[in-house]
Amino acid sequence: MLLTLTTTHQPATDLGFLLVKHPDRVQEFGLPAGTAHVFYPEATEQRCTAALLVEVDPQRLGVGRRRAASTPESFTLGQYVNDRAYAASSLLSSALSTVFRSALRGVSRDRPELAGTAIPLSIRVPVLRCRGGAELAVRLFAPLGWAVAAAPLPLDEQHPEWGDSRYVDLCLTGTVRLADALNHLYVLLPVLDDAKHYWVAPDEIDKLLRAGAGWLADHPERALITRRYLTHRRALAGRAMARLAELRLADVPVPDDSVDEATGPAVADPRRASLAVRRRAAVLAALAASGASRVVDLGCGGGALLTALLADRRYTEVVGVDVSAQALTVAARRLRLDRLPQRQQDRVRLWQSALTYRDDRLRGYDAAVLMEVVEHLDPARLPALEDAVLGHARPGTLVVTTPNAEYNVRYEGLPAGRFRHPDHRFEWTRAEFAAWVDRVAAEHGYTATISGVGDPDPELGHPTQLAVLTAVASREATR
Repeated sequence: MLLTLTTTHQPATDLGFLLVKHPDRVQEFGLPAGTAHVFYPEATEQRCTAALLVEVDPQRLGVGRRRAASTPESFTLGQYVNDRAYAASSLLSSALSTVFRSALRGVSRDRPELAGTAIPLSIRVPVLRCRGGAELAVRLFAPLGWAVAAAPLPLDEQHPEWGDSRYVDLCLTGTVRLADALNHLYVLLPVLDDAKHYWVAPDEIDKLLRAGAGWLADHPERALITRRYLTHRRALAGRAMARLAELRLADVPVPDDSVDEATGPAVADPRRASLAVRRRAAVLAALAASGASRVVDLGCGGGALLTALLADRRYTEVVGVDVSAQALTVAARRLRLDRLPQRQQDRVRLWQSALTYRDDRLRGYDAAVLMEVVEHLDPARLPALEDAVLGHARPGTLVVTTPNAEYNVRYEGLPAGRFRHPDHRFEWTRAEFAAWVDRVAAEHGYTATISGVGDPDPELGHPTQLAVLTAVASREATR
């Protein structure tokens, strides 16, 4: 089994720091079912490729293992005569978790900032068993922001009339955090294969949710992914879906099932990343540009943004605030607070607080985020929020996102006059948002810039509006 991972980020050899594998060495790792090798076919400042080659010993794979009921090799010699040494499967997924453990967690001692940054990546798995064909590979990877090329492999190149095999040559390209890319592969490779080489126990639910943090709960194929990852064990899949539902309900906002905020309803283009993913990326970029190290997520919900912040070592203190105790419980579970090393736990705070009341704990932070929060307040309560956040807490930078009401007509499944979410109290036009931003910035001593998130419509603008407010005193102090 072979997987290659290429970047053109410069210097491209920084890939070695992210993977914690030196480009000048061929490294070998023992696995329960064989051996993994990591090497670099190319390593220049302009382009670097890391290869993971997994050699499987069929005897070691079959001896002493209780195989999952969904494993296809059910005939007598199936554990010895199979495609497992050649086609990507859960064996390659397990090798990724063993060989690139730090990279999967988004940790890099030598390049901590780069580990939290999206970089250009190209991934190839030349032989992948894909039950469902190339179309399924597109459905699974495209919503995550990947451009997907899945070419079916012929049964026999000498006899094209025999048709295609069950295997594809998978190529993914995109600008993605390396940790996110590896976690996508960790989950979706065995899902496409629809089999696992080991018995699936209840702890697989935690593995799935941990690797799927920040993307699985909103994935349009989450039910299929969950069912296949847990080898069609209905009880486990039901429990996993219930926990994913908790994450969706606790996050702010929760999209109406009738409308996909990224692309609209049934006509959605699966090649585009969800708006939620792109929104978080835009907020993270704004925070990085501000130079903040202590950040508070106001209205953190189930902790999707907190997870990304904690993975980036530039943030020495990360605080999640929400009025809902249930949301904070879900956020703690998503962050795995009870399992984090003490030094990581010391970086995180979860506080229950109402954003319309002054809270001394929130004062003095470098940056604060109101991501899809303001529209959940009654308009009459906005002055209280403005006073509590900008007047009292007064972060150095405030990042605000909210829907663009003008864009709603592009959602065919959204009736006229309805908001994108039943809990929204209002949704601003671009002019209304700009007027609010200008007013609160002037009243509280901030400068402001406004931009958008998502594919812009030439007449209606972006689906999401984003503002960055910078305290004037904070800006002058950095000069």
